[in-house]
Amino acid sequence: MSRAAAASAPIVVDDLSVEYPPRGISGRWTALRGVSLRVEPGEVLGILGGSGSGKSTLARVLGGEGLDGPAGAGARTRPVIIGGEATVSGHRLRGMPAREIKRFTFDVAHLAQDAGAVLRPELTVSELIAEPIFLRDRHYDPKSAAVRVATLLDSVHLPLFLLDRFPYELSSGQRQRVAIARALVLGPKVLIADEPTSGIDATVRESIVDLLTDLRRQEGFAAVVVSHDIDVLSRATDRIAVLVEGEVVAYGPLLEVLNDSRHPYVRELGAAFAEFERFDASRAARTAPAEEAG
Repeated sequence: MSRAAAASAPIVVDDLSVEYPPRGISGRWTALRGVSLRVEPGEVLGILGGSGSGKSTLARVLGGEGLDGPAGAGARTRPVIIGGEATVSGHRLRGMPAREIKRFTFDVAHLAQDAGAVLRPELTVSELIAEPIFLRDRHYDPKSAAVRVATLLDSVHLPLFLLDRFPYELSSGQRQRVAIARALVLGPKVLIADEPTSGIDATVRESIVDLLTDLRRQEGFAAVVVSHDIDVLSRATDRIAVLVEGEVVAYGPLLEVLNDSRHPYVRELGAAFAEFERFDASRAARTAPAEEAG
């Protein structure tokens, strides 16, 4: 993959293979095998797959995990690129120089699957969301930062009175939304989100879908969203990639993929989505007369 080709799209993955090194009694194992995909400016790519498919590993790699050296004691094992290449927002991930890592973390937002559960407990909501701003520029105007924080809190449907609360005072869904606001506070051009709607009720899930839709309108923005929720992906993404045992088995617009019956797992997904659509249509038909009567 040439540098010119990689620079032409926010995310380019070319024949990527990733493994986890041995740790304790666990041996090394390969999580991704020959994965290739491309995300264009203004596009959101959804990633679907079952447990152990490699979808979260892909999000971790694209989000930059493993770039800052070996993990310390007690930390989870980091994925290691062993073949191919991945370029995100112009940064080549394999062999990235140490001096480039900090810039990468400012350009690319990574919302990990457990982001809401690992917020620093000693910081308030306001401090948590604003922290990346002051890590990038410690002289940034506090008033401007406060406005940015309040705007993002509103965009994820959280009331302003939560600004002075600590994570332990929030529900799991509220903590997840704080994590989303924190990930977006620097206005990144690329978002890598692993299960962003996990633990969030249906009403708020709609607001997250709307937020992704708004972000897509920003010039040059691109995202990869890992989710088990086909309904969310159907409305928030342009294309999807389906992973099975570390390999891409289907890739394209969601409806085209789900109508492709060549792979058994994809057939199961298509049947589940068809059942959901039938249920949704039936529910809409039942509620329509009541709404008209009201």
